[in-house]
Amino acid sequence: MSDNYLTVIPTDPHWQPDRAAADHAKAALSALLPDARRGPEARWHDTVEVVHCGTNLETIRCPHCGADSGDWWGEAVQECYDEGFSTLLVTVPCCGAETSLNELTYDWPMGFASFRIAALYPNRGWLTEEELASVTAALGHPLRQILAHF
Repeated sequence: MSDNYLTVIPTDPHWQPDRAAADHAKAALSALLPDARRGPEARWHDTVEVVHCGTNLETIRCPHCGADSGDWWGEAVQECYDEGFSTLLVTVPCCGAETSLNELTYDWPMGFASFRIAALYPNRGWLTEEELASVTAALGHPLRQILAHF
């Protein structure tokens, strides 16, 4: 059996809202997902975590030169994980630029976060720009959305 999730995360991986802002954003997202099987649910984490898009992931590219990440991405994530995700900064081997793992170009989108709001089986695709803006306004911080399939 497979699972589908619609998740929103702050664009700053270390940012976390207070409970009131999270509840407000959760309610705004819930209004947009009336047919979701479960959720949305807000979760806080002690450290930054990878918020993966699962089997939807097609490519990971350098934001500076556009090169495909190849095999180094998994190793870089493991190194950051081993250090408790205290930093997401990496030097990309393709062009030698320093960037954040969170700023790589993911197709499909994914990211890193210490807070998320997720809904299981949202029974819809991407939020529109206006819908995402309404959840962003409710939370009080810019958001990134992720559609995941596991």
